Amino acid sequence: MRKLLTIAFIAIALAFSTEANAQKFSGLDKSPVDIATFPSSYKVADKAVRVIYGRPQLKGRSVSELAKAGEVWRTGANEAAEITFYKDANFGGTDVPAGTYSLFTIPARGEWTVILNKNLNQWGSYSYEEGADVARIKAAESSGNESLEAFSITFDEAEGGTSMVMGWGKTRVTLPIKM
Repeated sequence: MRKLLTIAFIAIALAFSTEANAQKFSGLDKSPVDIATFPSSYKVADKAVRVIYGRPQLKGRSVSELAKAGEVWRTGANEAAEITFYKDANFGGTDVPAGTYSLFTIPARGEWTVILNKNLNQWGSYSYEEGADVARIKAAESSGNESLEAFSITFDEAEGGTSMVMGWGKTRVTLPIKM
């Protein structure tokens, strides 16, 4: 009898565990989320800055089609990019207190406007409010040798800090950050 009860209990447990494991997970996002940090080494736990952003793909389109000149852009895909300064910083010449900000840009030929905005958790730039801007910095646009299919952000070490470099296609936008 005891053996029969044990078998019945196992059968019931298996029935419920199979049902619990039948979750539906979505596929990969077409514009996956990525993180760029400075310092970039995974061995350094004490980060100074981190950006979380979506990585849209060109897929035969031009940067100017997807990040329109003169319009506020979410700086990536899906949710607005977010940048966290773990220490007070000088972002492109503007002092910025430690904290997390939405990162927007306004593309223009030769010079982009990079915006830090205090409103977080924004989808795209649909609810962007200029009155919540903490900083607006002009950053030079340049051209890279290699074309990047996916929008990318990286940090290049520089004296006294780093340079945040945004790249897509052959477009490059660089902004100095001092810590």
